[in-house]
Amino acid sequence: MARRRVAPAAALAFTLAATLVGLCLSGDPYAYFDWNVAYMKTAPLGVEQQVISINGKFPGPVVNVTTNWNVAINVLNSLDEPLLITWDGVQHRKNSWQDGVRGTNCPIPAGWNWTYQFQVKDQIGSFFYFPSILFQRAAGGYGGFTVNNRPIISVPFDTPYGDISLFVGDWFSKNHKDLREELDQGKALGIPDGVLINGKGPYRYNKTLVPVGIDYETIDVHPGKTYRFRVHNVGIFTCLNFRIQSHNLLLTETEGSYTVQQNYTNLDIFVGQSYSFLITMDQNASTDYYIVASARFVNGSKWDRVIGVGILHYSNSKGKASGPLPDPPNDVFDKTYSMNQARSIRWNVTASGARPNPQGSFRYGSINVTQMYVIKNKSPMLINGKLRATLNGISYSPPETPLRLADQYDKKGIYKLNFPTKAFPGPPKIATSVINGTYRGFMEIVFQNNESRVQSYHLDGYAFFVVGMDYGEWAENSRGTYNKWDGVARSTIQVYPGAWTAVLVSLDNVGTWNLRSENLDSWYLGQETYIKVVNPESTNKTELPVPDNALYCGLLEDMQK
Repeated sequence: MARRRVAPAAALAFTLAATLVGLCLSGDPYAYFDWNVAYMKTAPLGVEQQVISINGKFPGPVVNVTTNWNVAINVLNSLDEPLLITWDGVQHRKNSWQDGVRGTNCPIPAGWNWTYQFQVKDQIGSFFYFPSILFQRAAGGYGGFTVNNRPIISVPFDTPYGDISLFVGDWFSKNHKDLREELDQGKALGIPDGVLINGKGPYRYNKTLVPVGIDYETIDVHPGKTYRFRVHNVGIFTCLNFRIQSHNLLLTETEGSYTVQQNYTNLDIFVGQSYSFLITMDQNASTDYYIVASARFVNGSKWDRVIGVGILHYSNSKGKASGPLPDPPNDVFDKTYSMNQARSIRWNVTASGARPNPQGSFRYGSINVTQMYVIKNKSPMLINGKLRATLNGISYSPPETPLRLADQYDKKGIYKLNFPTKAFPGPPKIATSVINGTYRGFMEIVFQNNESRVQSYHLDGYAFFVVGMDYGEWAENSRGTYNKWDGVARSTIQVYPGAWTAVLVSLDNVGTWNLRSENLDSWYLGQETYIKVVNPESTNKTELPVPDNALYCGLLEDMQK
């Protein structure tokens, strides 16, 4: 059950007990972690500020597990406000109880701890976790979640010499509470103060833009060796172009899907996205090399500082990196280049994923669509005197009682199953409106971006197939351009301004699943909904029961032990 702050010895006893229980329940291994989520002081851009750490680390530790392992993570909330951790891309089969968002979980109160317990069933790949409420991701609290193949499953490349995680993201030097207050007051956040790579500021490549004394990330490598780089954009709202000076990026995997392997000199990585590259250290070691993550689709010299620079250091390097950074794409506004790059990312249909059968054995292109949603956004606007962001004219309002718990205990009036299939013509409104998904149905979702900046959208509980994207307004005949064979399966996709992106998803995972903007300000202002998927047959085989340690709040707070 949930408990107040516990002493280390008690926590250890609970760890052992939970591990033994888990081992008794399943033949698959258990991995148990104790996390203390707390504030710490650091100055990644030269200005001391408060960030969110895990076990004294910023970013937090990488969870490294294998397909079908059971994971138990005991989270102690040492912040001064409630906390939830969500697991971007981890599907939580039959188990939305562990998803860590407001629609499924009551937040962990300050000073309390709570244990997430879930299985990484039939998944492999590169994911990350982060705090999902109160704009806390802007202060950190994120880290990697790596799911390795079982030894019996062949991987479509040789085992790399090393495995390296990079967390890149735009960053403000303001406290996350101050950023939150600015949004509450109807203000835009403005231009970020920089870009962090693994929680550190830029190498001093430019004496005007980068002050003295900034701690920067250095990746140590050996000549001739090949490394797997897992790169995650954990930022707030800025797309970043990632590149390593003089080195090719061989794309191999994204968010749990092996891709057709192809080389890139740079790749646009949008907020919430994760990619794996194989990078061979095949250059001479006359100097170190730059690792760069720079802002895309931005204007003005004030954005010049929004760039992350780390160092790739060969063990036999003869000198420091110097000179200009490797070039980004020719035109920072060239969205056509970026869209063509995105279209080139294809599913490796012959490779095995988490199971022995090839990924392409699921022939999504031959399945009939049973539900269709065209989801249009609009730039933030005032609704009832408050700055809000909308999807199909609705700005989501999270209720005090989580949706899934409300259903479990038959609490009525918490939400409505009336999210519109397309933008309705009336004035925008604030509501708790949810999509009624059909269990074992096949849903087509078109994201139409009517804003002036790029957006990323994410669906919990699933990987969807990215079948098309183009500029202009989506129409019925746009389906003629869909990729119905090797569109990559992933959980986060970009939608360019004035453009659309179409995805297909098989609704085979019972639960209540968050569909949201990954751009943190848009999400905070209401660009989200949920897809409710219910098995109409009465059975305990398609969804796990409410966990014994569930937290209760809202209309159910009297049930809290």
